[in-house]
Amino acid sequence: MTESAVELLVCRLAVPTIITMLITALYNTADTYFIGKTDTNSTASVGVAFSLMAVIQAIGFFFGHGSGNYMSRKMGEGNYKAAEIMGITGIVSSFISGFVITILGLVFLKPLCSFMGSTDNMMETSVKYTAIILAAAPFMVTSFTMNNQLRFQGNAFLGMIGMTTGAVLNVILDPIFIFNFGMGISGAALATAISQVISFCILFKMRKIKISDLKKVKFSDEITTSIVNYGMPSLIRQGVGSVASVCMNNVAGNYSEAVIAAVSVVNRITMIGNSVIIGFGQGFQPVCGFNIGAKKYDRVIKAFKFCIKLSTVFMLVFGAIVYGFSPYLIEIFRDDPKVIEAGTVILQFQCFTFILQGVIIMTNMLLQNMGCTLRASFLAITRQGLFFIPLVFVLSHFFGLLGLEMTQAIADTLSFLVTLPMTVVALKDLNKMKLCRDSL
Repeated sequence: MTESAVELLVCRLAVPTIITMLITALYNTADTYFIGKTDTNSTASVGVAFSLMAVIQAIGFFFGHGSGNYMSRKMGEGNYKAAEIMGITGIVSSFISGFVITILGLVFLKPLCSFMGSTDNMMETSVKYTAIILAAAPFMVTSFTMNNQLRFQGNAFLGMIGMTTGAVLNVILDPIFIFNFGMGISGAALATAISQVISFCILFKMRKIKISDLKKVKFSDEITTSIVNYGMPSLIRQGVGSVASVCMNNVAGNYSEAVIAAVSVVNRITMIGNSVIIGFGQGFQPVCGFNIGAKKYDRVIKAFKFCIKLSTVFMLVFGAIVYGFSPYLIEIFRDDPKVIEAGTVILQFQCFTFILQGVIIMTNMLLQNMGCTLRASFLAITRQGLFFIPLVFVLSHFFGLLGLEMTQAIADTLSFLVTLPMTVVALKDLNKMKLCRDSL
């Protein structure tokens, strides 16, 4: 982690994390695809529930990034005992949090679905799908936590196996439950829930956790502070993204269920590109954590610049391909003229700003690993919170459906303009840290 060429090291760690992120995206994408073969309302309902799954993932990443970053630093220092204590504490905390989500979600199920953007016509299907997803929440949250811990330890391949097994099972079970058993949208949710539980069991075994390890759980000030400091940017970034999704669904609902379905389908397609970039950034994070702990700041700078270049080139190519095939990609998920029409415009607008995502995401991850919690947290909320949420209401008010369709592209552009100076400052900070080390 501190000696190999950083370019090869990042790529080696990034490949399994990219696959894992794509697999994570595949869970909801598979549901959207197979449910899209039934009716538009059900397709829209899966899209509405996506904001809940984003919250579940955000909490899993909060504990996973918070505990995993601390673990990688301690391992870089040679303190494996502290890393082990943090690992089990993060896992137990995430499972408890998932259980709380289950209880609160089931108690307030209908109000929750309504809040997430479900219309009256969609309420029945939304409730069926969301209830089953909520039941699996503790396992889903903890799976994300364990996967990220393995990644920060440099064992991303093991995490990939756990997540991939569940996703493949989900793809197999979806058509069986939905069509063969005639369960419809409930079958899609049940397939996802079962798959997530299986992933949890595999990851739990890979983490080699024993019941006796529960004695090591420790909620000290250092552990709690570390989880919050290193995990908060991830929680804010994904949590705000979930709120933005809720706002988008509610605004889209003012037009029709077809527009909600279009938004849902576009999210699945864009998630593929974003998953690659985020996965690549997560390959960078353990390299960053280990080398900061070892005070090898020049390697951190080199790895960061490499990630920016590679991610930007990838998103340029991805955006060009998606733009050219936009209507056909939408049609794969839902062959409804209204869904295709709205979805194509939304997707093509976003293609213009795909190229900006590398700088935005990599800078946020760099700041997070540097322990710059306030700056990382602020940057995490700019894209979907500071810009997207107000813009989706303002632009739709003045420009109608067109305003909704171009909101994400404008929010991405503004977020990029905020990110650039923060990128420059972060690199200057790393160079100062390098000079201080060299002067000792």
